[in-house]
Amino acid sequence: MPPNDPQWGKKNNEGPPDLDEILRKFQQKVASLLGFKARGEVPAPGGSGGGGHHFGAAVGGGAAFVLLLIVGIWLASGFYIVDEGRRGVVLRLGKYLETTMPGPRWHVPYPFESVVVVDAARVRTVDVGYRGNPKNKQPQEALMLTDDENIVDVQFAIQYTLKSPEAYLFNNKDADANVRQTAESSIREVVGKSKMDFVLNQGRSEVASHVKTLMQELLDRYQTGINVTTVNLLGVQAPEQVQAAFEDVVRAGQDRERFKNEGQAYANDVVPKARGIAARLTEEANGYRQSVVATAQGDAARFRQILAEYQKAPGVTRERMYLDAMQQVLSNTSKVIVDQKNGQNLLYLPLDKLMQLSSQPPAPMPSSGTIVQSAPQQPSEAIPPSISEPISRRDALRSRDREAGR
Repeated sequence: MPPNDPQWGKKNNEGPPDLDEILRKFQQKVASLLGFKARGEVPAPGGSGGGGHHFGAAVGGGAAFVLLLIVGIWLASGFYIVDEGRRGVVLRLGKYLETTMPGPRWHVPYPFESVVVVDAARVRTVDVGYRGNPKNKQPQEALMLTDDENIVDVQFAIQYTLKSPEAYLFNNKDADANVRQTAESSIREVVGKSKMDFVLNQGRSEVASHVKTLMQELLDRYQTGINVTTVNLLGVQAPEQVQAAFEDVVRAGQDRERFKNEGQAYANDVVPKARGIAARLTEEANGYRQSVVATAQGDAARFRQILAEYQKAPGVTRERMYLDAMQQVLSNTSKVIVDQKNGQNLLYLPLDKLMQLSSQPPAPMPSSGTIVQSAPQQPSEAIPPSISEPISRRDALRSRDREAGR
C-alpha cells in the first residue's frame, strides 16, 4: 500500500491477526474438504451451540478418510513385479508360501507377508584354486594328491544356476561357499583315484565330467537348489618347485613315443619286404625241388629204358652211349685239324678267322692231319659239322677195333 493512502496508517496500526480467527477459518476449510457445510459461523473451540456438533462430525469424518487412505496405501504396497528370468518367493510370517512367476503380482503387505525376488537365470561363477586371476593362486585349495602319490596343482572354475529358488534361500547360508567346498571335495576325490599322467594329459575332460556329476549328487543330497552347469579346468600342472624336472620328464616321454612311432614305421616298412622275400625264396625252393625231383625221375626212367635196350644188345648200346657222351663233351670245345705232310716249318693259325668260320656253313677238310687245340668257344656256340664228323668216325673205328680185340 502506498504511503499516501489514507488507510495506510490505519492498517499499519492494527496488531497481529487473531489466533481464534485463524483457527476458525481452518476448521471451516477442513469441514468443507470433508463434505460438511457449515451452518452459520463456526464458534470458537469450547463454544456452545450447533456449530460444535458439526465440528465433531467433521473431525470424525476426516479421521475415517485418513484411515481409509492409510489402508489403501498399505494394500497398494503389496503389489510387486517379477522380471523375466527371476522368481518371487512369498513368505507368510517368515514361512515359505509360494513361488511366483514373472509378471505383476500381489501379496498381503507387511508385516503379514513379504517377497524375496531371486534371479534364477543368472549364471554364477565360483573359483577354486585361485581368486579372479589364475596367477593369484590359493595353494590350500589347488594342491592335491594323486593315486600314485604325486602332487598336482589344479585350478578350475564352477558355473551354476538355480533350479529351486526357495531351496536356494532356505537351505544355503552362503551358496558360493557351499559350491566351493563341494567342488574342492569332489575334485580331491576324483584326482585321488587317478594317476598323475592321466590327470595332466589325456584325462582332463573325464576328470571335469566326473567332478560335475559328483558335485551335483552332493548338492542334491543337501537340497541346495543349485544346478551345476559347467566345470572348467583352467590349469593342471606340477607344483612350481618341481616344474622344471617335470617338464624334462614330459619331454622324455614325448621322445619315447616318437622313437616308438619311428620304430613301428620302420618295422612296417621292413617286415612286409622280408616276408615277401621269404615267400619268394620259399616258392623258388619249392620250384627247384620239383625240378630236381622231376629231372631225377626222368633220368631214372631214361636209365631204365637204356638198361632194357642194353640187355637186348649190349655192344650197340654201349657204342651208342659212348658216341653220345663224346658228342656232348666235344660240342663245348673248338678243334682245328691241320695237315703237316707238306713239311712247312712255319704254321700260321688265324684264330680270329677260324672263330668266324665256325659260325659259317661247313667247308671240306683234309682227311688226315694233326689235331690242334684252339681257343675255347662260348658254351652256346656249336662245333662245325665238318670238324666234328671226322673225329666221330675215328672214335667209332677205335671203338670197333677194341670190340674186335676183345
